[in-house]
Amino acid sequence: MSITQESRDRRRQERLRNRVLVILFVVAGALLITFALIWPTLQRAQLSAQQTRAAAGAADLPAARQTQTAAAFAGLGITPITPRTFNTTADGTHLGDPDAPVKVDVWEDFQCPACKSYSEQTEPSVIRDYVETGKAYYTFHFYPFLDGGMPGGESQQSSNAAMCALEQGRFWDYHDVLFANWDGENQGGFSDPRLTAFADFLDLDMDAFNVCFEENRYASRIQQDLVLGQSFGVSGTPSVFVNGTIVTPGFVPSYEAMVEAIEAALSAGQ
Repeated sequence: MSITQESRDRRRQERLRNRVLVILFVVAGALLITFALIWPTLQRAQLSAQQTRAAAGAADLPAARQTQTAAAFAGLGITPITPRTFNTTADGTHLGDPDAPVKVDVWEDFQCPACKSYSEQTEPSVIRDYVETGKAYYTFHFYPFLDGGMPGGESQQSSNAAMCALEQGRFWDYHDVLFANWDGENQGGFSDPRLTAFADFLDLDMDAFNVCFEENRYASRIQQDLVLGQSFGVSGTPSVFVNGTIVTPGFVPSYEAMVEAIEAALSAGQ
C-alpha cells in the first residue's frame, strides 16, 4: 500500500470514529434530557406508592390488632365492647355540665348484677335525654362491698382498675367492659389477669396501667366514695339519687322512674 493510500485510510477511519462519537454524544444527550423530563414524574409516582402502602398499613393495624386481641380474649372468655361517645363533657367519673340544675349520683359495685342491668338498660337513656341535653349532671361513685371489703377482692380490684383507666381518660369505656364481662359474684370474672386484659383491649398504656394497678393507687379515693355513700344511706347497689333523694329504694330504677324523679326535680327548681 502506498503512503498516499495509507493516509486516506487513516483519515477515513478518523472521520468514521468522529461520526460514531458524535452519534454517541447525541444519544447520551437525548437520554439525559429524557431522564430529566421524566424524573419528577417517577419521583411523584414513587412517593404516591409509598404513601399508598403507608396508608394501607395504617388501615390494616386496627384490623390486625382486633384479630390479635379477639383471639387473646377468646382464650380468656372475654366479651369486647364498642367504646361509647358522649355528646357532653366526660370528666373522670362525671358526665355533663356541673352547673346543670339536676344532680344524679349513682353508687355501684361492678360485681353487682343489678348494677349491670341498670348501667346497660337505663343509664344510656338517662345520659342521652338529660345529661347530654344539659339538664342533669351525672356522677358515678364506687361502692365495692360484695367482696366483703377483702383486700384484693374482685369488687375492690375492679374499682382500682377502673380508676387506673380513668388516669388515661377511659373510665367510661372500662366501666362498660366490666359490666359486659360480669360473670357472677366472686367467681373470678374480675381476676387480676382479666382486669389487665380489659385494659389491653382498650389499648391503654399498659406500663402506666400496670404500675397504677399494682400499687392500688386509688384505694383511698374508692374508700371515700364508700363512706360518702354510707352517709347518704346507701346499703346496696345500685343506689341512685336525684338531687339527694334516692330513686325507688330497694329496687333497680327503671328509665320511667328516673324520668319521673328528674322531671320532678326540674319542676321544683323552676
